[in-house]
Amino acid sequence: MARDRKVRPGLQGLGPQRSAPKRSGLQRSGPQGWWRYVAALGFVAASTGVAEIIYRAFDTDRLSMVFLAGVLGSAVVLGPGPAYFAAGAAFVVYDIYLVQPRGTFTLTSAEDVMVLVAFLSVAVLTGGLAGRLRDAQRRAEARARISGALFRASEEFSASDDEDAVRRALAQRIADAGRPAVVLYDGRAWTPPGGQPPPEEVLRLAAETAASASTIQAGDWRLRPLRAEGQPAGMALWGAGPAHRADDDERLVDVLVDIAGAAIARSRLAGARAEIQARERTEQLRNALLSSISHDLRTPLAAILASASSLREFGDRFDREVRDDLILTIQEEAERLNIFVGNLLNMTKLESGALSVAQVAFGMGEVVERVLTRIRRRAGARELVSQAASDLSALGDAILAEQALTNIVENAVRFSPPQTRIDVVARREGDRVTVEVIDEGPGAPQDELPLLFDKFYRSPATSANQQGAGLGLSITRGLVEAMGGEVSARARDDGLPGLVVGFWLPGARA
Repeated sequence: MARDRKVRPGLQGLGPQRSAPKRSGLQRSGPQGWWRYVAALGFVAASTGVAEIIYRAFDTDRLSMVFLAGVLGSAVVLGPGPAYFAAGAAFVVYDIYLVQPRGTFTLTSAEDVMVLVAFLSVAVLTGGLAGRLRDAQRRAEARARISGALFRASEEFSASDDEDAVRRALAQRIADAGRPAVVLYDGRAWTPPGGQPPPEEVLRLAAETAASASTIQAGDWRLRPLRAEGQPAGMALWGAGPAHRADDDERLVDVLVDIAGAAIARSRLAGARAEIQARERTEQLRNALLSSISHDLRTPLAAILASASSLREFGDRFDREVRDDLILTIQEEAERLNIFVGNLLNMTKLESGALSVAQVAFGMGEVVERVLTRIRRRAGARELVSQAASDLSALGDAILAEQALTNIVENAVRFSPPQTRIDVVARREGDRVTVEVIDEGPGAPQDELPLLFDKFYRSPATSANQQGAGLGLSITRGLVEAMGGEVSARARDDGLPGLVVGFWLPGARA
């Protein structure tokens, strides 16, 4: 949850303080630990009560193990310090309660002294060992907790290339460690859901010390800059946590901040790498487009120039059939050039939103016949077959529909081998008019079919034989969608090699 907060001016009683060295140990002495010693007396009192019950029930004074059990319990629950205190208290109670005369603290014989010293020694040793075992267990639990938190954090940080997501995750992970937390960057603040932000003066101090390289103490809050490869990436702020886990949590938070900084650095590197790759792809596309456009322009121009030059220089020597053939070549190549230039213009209009579409009824059968008549000469030995009714009416722009169908048929001719058949089928399906071009070419893998209408797309399977800019089918999709229709591509229904590429347009009412 990101929030922008403005800090009021004025900072009273709060200034940057470098972090003080941390004290070692899992427990801290001081007023906050007094309750443990009171609890140790409770263990001794409970042992005394149990000893009294056993004494009255069995009339025996062999009750030292009962007091040792109380010392052991205080060591396991409260730690070494309270255990030593409980051992001393048990020593006194043992003397008063069991050593004759009962009810007074007296040492009447060397045997009594030896018994009490032995009891005290065993109690201190047992309490110390149990307390150290408890501390070792706590340290192991803390290490496991820290390791688990770091593992989860590293997984979460590495799963995203978004810097803000890393900062949000850092604030959440610090909060999971039992600390109120917030991460600041560029005037924004990330606070875990339900978390409380720090006071305004702490936020102001964080803004003033963002360039600092060390942890700063500000009252109950600690501030540490978040850096990525030495560059500022934010400021992490967290409050005080449970006293008995302070050192462990501080180490955990420090490592979390370091991991987050490394994740942000990785994200920035990934972004820079993606930008470089995008520029390289753009440059490759530009070069490919220029190369393809120059080829598509030069080929018909060369044919026109060759035919015109032949007519001018040798026209009187050619018979009528040859002259008509050259004139037809000039006409067809000029039409081909006109189609290509029209595609470029339509692409520009589609991308700028300036394409004007007239929604009027027109005969789809007539469009199919005009397209096939124009392309048959260039189709060579390929057979173009029309299966369209002459009275099939669609809604749209006849010129744009003709351009869209021309691109599909040209594509089928380009990829179909000679001596093959290309069918153009137009039919009515409900309130739609569907046009499909069925060829016997190499086809395309199923996962490539949705890509055929992408701009500049070239199939790896047929790229070696491809010519052109890869704009035809992309422009077809734009033209068809502008008229309210949709394009499609699929494998042949009969299982033979080839593709079925087509589109549908809204049908006109008869």
